[in-house]
Amino acid sequence: MPTTDAAPTLIGSVQRALRLVDIVANSARPVPVKALAALTGLTHGTTYNLVRTLIHEGYLANEPDGLVLGASFPVFRAAPDAGGVLLARVRSALREVTEAVGETAYLSRYHDGEVHLIDIVDAVRTPRIDLSVALESSAHATALGKQILADLTCSERLDYLSRHRLEELTPRTISDRDALLAELERSPGFALDREEYAIGNTCVAVPVIAPNIVASLAISLPSDRAHVGRGLVTKLKQTATRLSLQLGADALTGGEPDLQTAI
Repeated sequence: MPTTDAAPTLIGSVQRALRLVDIVANSARPVPVKALAALTGLTHGTTYNLVRTLIHEGYLANEPDGLVLGASFPVFRAAPDAGGVLLARVRSALREVTEAVGETAYLSRYHDGEVHLIDIVDAVRTPRIDLSVALESSAHATALGKQILADLTCSERLDYLSRHRLEELTPRTISDRDALLAELERSPGFALDREEYAIGNTCVAVPVIAPNIVASLAISLPSDRAHVGRGLVTKLKQTATRLSLQLGADALTGGEPDLQTAI
C-alpha cells in the first residue's frame, strides 16, 4: 500500500493567539478586544483569555483605546517595519511624555511632501485639541508643523509653502509667508504655537530626526498656564532623542520604518 505523510498535529489555541497578534501587528491603530473577537469570529471569552495570556507574556500591551504590540514581540529585536510595530514605538514615547509632564502628546511626520499627524496620547487633565482643521492644511499654524518645516531643506520648505495657503485660523496665526519663513529660519531648536491654531491652547514641539524621517513631538497645554521653560523643552528633547535613536536603529536593521498616518 502507498504510504502517506501523517497530517501535522496543530494546536488550535496557538493558531488563534498568533492570529490575534498578526491583526494587531498590521493595524495602524490600537485594536479593542471586541474588535479582535469580531474580526476572528472567536467568542469574547476566548478572545479575552488569549489576550490576557499574550499581555502577560509581553507580546501585546493594553492601551486605553486598544491593544498594541508589546516589548516581547520578536520583530522589536529584528526589523520592526510594520505599522503596528511603529505605533507601539511611538505610543511608548508619547506615553512617556504624557506621564512626565501631564499634558497630551502628539507626533507628526513629513512624508511625500505633506505633514501628517501620526498619533496622540491624551492626558487626563488636558484632553487633545479639537483638530477640526487637519494638520495637512495647518502646518504653518501648529508647533508640530512649524518644527518640521524648520527641519526641511530650503527647497523642500519653499516647495511646501508654494502648495499650501497660509490660512488664518485665529487672529494670531502667521499668515504672511515672509514672516513665517523668518520665524522658521531663526528656530531655537523647538517650535511654539501660541494660540495660532486654536485660541486658549499653546503647543511646543521638538524635532525627531532619523534616516529618511523628519518628524516632531509636541505637547499642548492651556495658554493660561503655559510656561515653556528650559526644563520642559529638555524633557521633550530627551524623549525625542530616544525615539530618534530607536527609529534610526530600525531603519538600519529593516529599512525605512512604515510610519504611516494613524489618526
